[in-house]
Amino acid sequence: MSHALPQTPVDDKAASYAAVLSALEGLLAGERNLIANLANTAALLYGALPGLNWAGFYLYDGSGLVVGPFQGKPACVRIALGQGVCGTAAARRETLIVEDVHAFPGHIACDADSNAEIVVPLTGARDLLGVLDLDSPHPGRFDRADALGLEALARRLIAGSDW
Repeated sequence: MSHALPQTPVDDKAASYAAVLSALEGLLAGERNLIANLANTAALLYGALPGLNWAGFYLYDGSGLVVGPFQGKPACVRIALGQGVCGTAAARRETLIVEDVHAFPGHIACDADSNAEIVVPLTGARDLLGVLDLDSPHPGRFDRADALGLEALARRLIAGSDW
């Protein structure tokens, strides 16, 4: 059985992310509670984006990342900065797209079904806030169009929530 997911044209992905951003605007309207906004954002992404098996957040607690609201199987609770895809993206403060997580040095396998991952750092006035993490069973699931769409969603989420 193939795990290949048909590639969505970049223009279609941009339109899809625009629709998700619009839905996020509605969820954030009048609500600044961090946990509520993170939980709704994770649920929105998990339901709206095809080919995911995990969508959620790790929050920076001053020393490392701690699991926050998510959708999917139970997750690793703590991740050190510089460890795995999440910790590396957080330490570098840059989005990481990993086509094959099994080839990523130091990958942390929270779910053996995950094959691809994208991690977007969440940064604000206090610098690192956490990361947005999406996993997929489909190798090569994420690309630059996903990074751009998720980075725009992250900026809106950060601006619309009390950290």
